[in-house]
Formats: sequence, C-alpha cells, structure tokens
Amino acid sequence: MTNCFFVSDLHGKFSRYKALFKAIKHEKPDIVFFGGDLLPGGSFADAAKGEDFFDDFFAHNLEKLKKQLGDQYPEIYLILGNDDARVYESQFSGIKNGQLWHYAHNTVFNIEDFSIFGYAHVPPTPFRLKDWERYDVSRYVDPGCIHPTEGIRTVEVNEDIEYATIVKDLNKLAGEDDLSRSIFLFHSPPYNTYLDRAALDGQMIDHVPLDVHVGSIAIERFIKERQPLLTLHGHIHESARLTGHWKQQIGNTWAFTAAHDGPELALIRFTLEAPGDAERELIR
Repeated sequence: MTNCFFVSDLHGKFSRYKALFKAIKHEKPDIVFFGGDLLPGGSFADAAKGEDFFDDFFAHNLEKLKKQLGDQYPEIYLILGNDDARVYESQFSGIKNGQLWHYAHNTVFNIEDFSIFGYAHVPPTPFRLKDWERYDVSRYVDPGCIHPTEGIRTVEVNEDIEYATIVKDLNKLAGEDDLSRSIFLFHSPPYNTYLDRAALDGQMIDHVPLDVHVGSIAIERFIKERQPLLTLHGHIHESARLTGHWKQQIGNTWAFTAAHDGPELALIRFTLEAPGDAERELIR
C-alpha cells in the first residue's frame, strides 16, 4: 500500500509545520501532498518575510528530515495557493525541486501506475493578490470579487489573462489521458460541494445575495466528466466546520479538503489503493 499525507493552507504557521514534520519523521509516509497557501500571509507586501521562511524554515527542515530519514524520506508534491505570492515560485521550482520536493503546478508525474497532476489557480476572489487567479469558465465574476485583470501581481504576466480560463487549462493539462488512476492536486475546491462552503450566509452586495459556494465550476465539471481517482483541495478554511464533511465522493472520484479554520494542523492520511478509507486528524 502507498501511504500518503495531505495538508493544505498552512499559511506559514510554525506550529502546523512542526506537527507535520514530526508526523513525517515518526510515520514515514511514502508521499506527502501540499495543497497550496504555504507561505506566511501577506508575504507579497513583505518580500523578506517570505524569503526568510522559505530558506530558514521550510527548506531547512525538509533538508534535516531527508538526512534523518534517508531512503525513507517521502516523495513530496506541492503547489502554491492564492495567498502565496508568485514571486516565490522560482524558489519552489529552483535547485531544490526534484531533490526535496516536486513542484507540481501545471505538471504531471508518474509514480508506479498512478499519475499525479498539479494545478494551483483559483476562480476570482475578493482579494487583491491575483497571481494565482483565473477566470473560471467565462469572464463572469461573482458580486464582490475582483477581476483577474485587476488587483496586484508580483510577477510580470506573459499571457492574455483576459481570455485565460481554468476550464481551458485543465483540458490542456489532462489531454485525452485515462484519469481513472490519477490524483489531482488542486488549490480550489469544486463548486457546490461540501468542500467549497464559505461563511457568507445572509450577505449581500447591491441587494444581490452572495453564493455560499465559492469553488470552481470548471473543476466540478472536470471531476464529473473525467472521473479521476482522487482530487485534493484547500482554499476554503471553514468548509469542513460548516458542512461537517471534509471528503466527498463525486461519481467514482473521491475529493478531500485539508483546509481548516482552527489552530491545528488538519492531516489527512490515505492510501492510493483505497482513498475512500482516508482519515483526518487535527493535530496541535
């Protein structure tokens, strides 16, 4: 059996990372998935803060773990999230990529007879940082949200953001592959599920009620149509608390969220061979 950990939305919290590193050291999983929002919040406005975290804490502790575990060091697959300034992407995709982790955004990896895909973009949000935002299935944005063509970016854009969509990206990434033994590492959850429920009850903008489901329609449709084995998500911290569910079966696909709005680390343990048997533990 291939034993896996999944975590997401750690937001640079030392206590969560320390709990994760301790669990990796003691349990020695085969694979660890990081689902984005890894850096301290607001790091796009404070470059030194993100750099110090990456060098002095994140990479340093993984290097230490690799020395301690040797051949039992896990394969690590990670993406960034909408709170992670893209200016740091070059560090995650740099010289330590392939040594300490695999940077997975817009990439596919093969491990045994499974395929692992990564995709970090989320639909438009109300937040100003737009490095990891895309139009979803069209150029429509929900009330209160800011268009991906507006807001702040920390890197120069070399593509036509106005016409880029998540649906186009996923079609290109997955191609015509059989996805029945694939794992998709997303930051956004699928729309209208247990995993994308936001605390927007009763809120209105210009007399229009806000949709309490804020996930990606493109990802929802992709899962229903292509039926990957497993999809991993984060982004909406309160969803598991509000719905009472952190996993959901969509056809033959199992979908998990590791986002959590408490102080603990939400650690999901599962095997690739039986993902439906996954368990979640909140660890301090």
